[in-house]
Amino acid sequence: MKIITWNVNGIRAVERKGELKKLLEDQQPDVLMIQEIKGTVEQFSKFLSENPDYQQFYSSAEKKGYAGTSVWVSAECQKTLNDVSFQTTIPDAPNGDEGRVSHLSFTYKKKEWDMFSIYFPNGGKSEQAWEEKLVFYDRVHDYMNALRDQGRHVLVGGDMNVAHNEIDIARPKANDGKIGFHPKERAWMDRVIEDNWADVWRHYNPDVAEVYSWWHMISKGRERNVGWRIDYFLMDNSDLDQVDEVKYLHDQMGSDHCPISITIA
Repeated sequence: MKIITWNVNGIRAVERKGELKKLLEDQQPDVLMIQEIKGTVEQFSKFLSENPDYQQFYSSAEKKGYAGTSVWVSAECQKTLNDVSFQTTIPDAPNGDEGRVSHLSFTYKKKEWDMFSIYFPNGGKSEQAWEEKLVFYDRVHDYMNALRDQGRHVLVGGDMNVAHNEIDIARPKANDGKIGFHPKERAWMDRVIEDNWADVWRHYNPDVAEVYSWWHMISKGRERNVGWRIDYFLMDNSDLDQVDEVKYLHDQMGSDHCPISITIA
């Protein structure tokens, strides 16, 4: 099963550019997790809402043109899944009206799975937004643990809006203490890792530097590779032996983020 997560920064824009179709044709994911869809199903083309090759689940923000997430499941993959359900909330998490969570539950080869496409808050609008971001982090962590305690297999993918360590950001000294590289955000990542969850790509690439997933486009950060690694897959350490491959798809254009792909045996 190949799963890809991508913050598209506007799903209609990336469709118009032809880049979403390119990703699907080039990578042929079984599951596609999308963040920042910035729209509702009623606004979308048939390609985005009635695609014959994918069953499409959407969680849209109440505010127009803002946030939102989605999960697409290929027609072939659907044949292998049982007990499929879709939810759009994390228990007790703030920002519940912003479509930040697309949660697909299913049984696959007799194993119960929960896959999350999550667009974590930025937290930079106000002091309240900052505090809500930290609470959102903790509620996601709590829910991951609760599902794991039930014996379920959990995969969280998405834009987590934090660079964990200095190796994950091009200019750590210049951004130290700023939102996205703040000690409190990084401490959350520390707690998750200490709790036997893995940042899957970093687990397999512990010393690889200058690999990023977001770049500031106005300053042409991508051309200069001045970026931040803020898009991740998280899974329990006990499931890591099922990972065949995990990689950032740096050649995929269309957004200020690049996708990350994981293949699970």
